[in-house]
Amino acid sequence: MLKGWIKNSCTVAMACLLSSAVVGSALAEEVKIGAGAAPTENVFNKIKEPMATATGVTMTLISNGPEQALKDLDAGLIDAAAGGLTFPDWMEMMAKANYPIADKSAYKNRVIGKDIIKVLTNKDVTVTSLSKEQLTVIFTGKAKNWSEVGGPSLPIVLVTGTKIPGTLKVFQKQAMDGAEYDKNAIAVGDAAEMKDKVATTSGAVCIGPMSKADATVNAPTIPEIGRPITLITKGEPTGGVKKMLDYIRGEGQKVIAK
Repeated sequence: MLKGWIKNSCTVAMACLLSSAVVGSALAEEVKIGAGAAPTENVFNKIKEPMATATGVTMTLISNGPEQALKDLDAGLIDAAAGGLTFPDWMEMMAKANYPIADKSAYKNRVIGKDIIKVLTNKDVTVTSLSKEQLTVIFTGKAKNWSEVGGPSLPIVLVTGTKIPGTLKVFQKQAMDGAEYDKNAIAVGDAAEMKDKVATTSGAVCIGPMSKADATVNAPTIPEIGRPITLITKGEPTGGVKKMLDYIRGEGQKVIAK
């Protein structure tokens, strides 16, 4: 009798566990997002884990830049594309890339955040603030030593990135009035690689998202330079993408602000 009761209890318990697993699997949703550096660093890397816990929506990030992201969205390979630029600028960029969007109304766009661009220097560069004019002479290579812009007597070593074209263009337009970057700059990859290079190179300087301004580098005060972070879907967002957007607009704001 007791053995039968134990057997039945174990069967019921196992059935409950299997049922819970099936329900959990059904509720879990994956969204695939193609994104540039700005949305990746400022929004998605921050919300990925807490959003999965709060909503059951898991995120797969494809860091391929806004141009390729929109092409992938067009091809149905991803659920949404995100980039650090306005929707009109995005459409203009696609046209210049010989990929004009014939029916722009097929895409729905919304701003999900803002990318504030910071200047990061090695900690031996003790400048506390830089004006727009000083930023221009630093990043164009006209100034060769930090002493020319109120800093210590150290050679200026400019670091740029091959994987952050959008960030570089925004800074070039807003801080440098379109002037060209110093051709002798050291080119690395993404924002993380740039910061690491600056942190380990005397006199080095780069730009990067606010999230990269940590204790390993110096981040002088500069005029505000930034851009909106835009997310695009083909048609109105549904399913996991809608849940993600609801999270970003609500609870996720506290996470993004950190």
